[in-house]
Amino acid sequence: MTGYIEQREKETSELRLNESIASSHRPKPPSAITSTLTFAKRAMLRIKHVPEQMFDVTVFPIIFLLMFTYLFGGAIAGSTEEYLQFLLPGILVMTVSQITMYTGIDLNDDIRKGIFDRFRTLPIWLPSALVGSLLVDVVRYSLASTIMLGLGFILGFRPEGGLMGVLGAVVLVLVFSFSLSWIWTVFGIIMRSEKSLMMMSFMVLFPLTFVSNVFVDPSTLPSWLQSFVNVNPISILATAVRGAMHGTATVEQVVWVLIVSVIMTAIFAPITIYLYRNKQ
Repeated sequence: MTGYIEQREKETSELRLNESIASSHRPKPPSAITSTLTFAKRAMLRIKHVPEQMFDVTVFPIIFLLMFTYLFGGAIAGSTEEYLQFLLPGILVMTVSQITMYTGIDLNDDIRKGIFDRFRTLPIWLPSALVGSLLVDVVRYSLASTIMLGLGFILGFRPEGGLMGVLGAVVLVLVFSFSLSWIWTVFGIIMRSEKSLMMMSFMVLFPLTFVSNVFVDPSTLPSWLQSFVNVNPISILATAVRGAMHGTATVEQVVWVLIVSVIMTAIFAPITIYLYRNKQ
């Protein structure tokens, strides 16, 4: 009798297993928001297990601010404290802009390791892998901004625009950096190696950040160089951020930052999605 019951239970279990396998019912694919948040969580876990990748948003901002303030402050402005009021908004823009390249590096790393191909087989909104990573990058940019401002206050930075001005400046930096990241996702898909991507990023970012109004007032530059500096996207952002922090920002300055951000996103986000879908 016991053997008969065990046999029946075994047959019932096998029947249920066969029904579940043969069933035409399939779970619904995750929504775009769900899959995006899942990939954002994945990016956060990567930071947890490889914390040294946060050096670019923790150590580098401190080095940049201390180095430029005390090396050039006396020579350029005659006073490190006075120069700090001008320099910190620009250094904030420069630092956050430069760490946007790591978005493309992470994507390039996923492609080289084959993880990219596995994502393409999943029943998900494909761009969620990109958008999720970009959302976490905004967290990294926020951390870099917080560290930079905290150190600046310790050194003597006093924004005349108050708390709202500082928060508005940080928002502008985050919006611009999110848009700038789309450029590096394009390069991350195109470039064959991490080294070539980093070299390309430096070739683009270094002229933009150093030939700008981050360190000096453009009025001290030759007229032919001023023309480039004035239309440089980094200069446009630095001007708006500096104005917001010191309470002198105009609507026109803020609007120009938003226009540049929209243009970069409108151009490079569709290119990224197209390349991401058709990558061989």
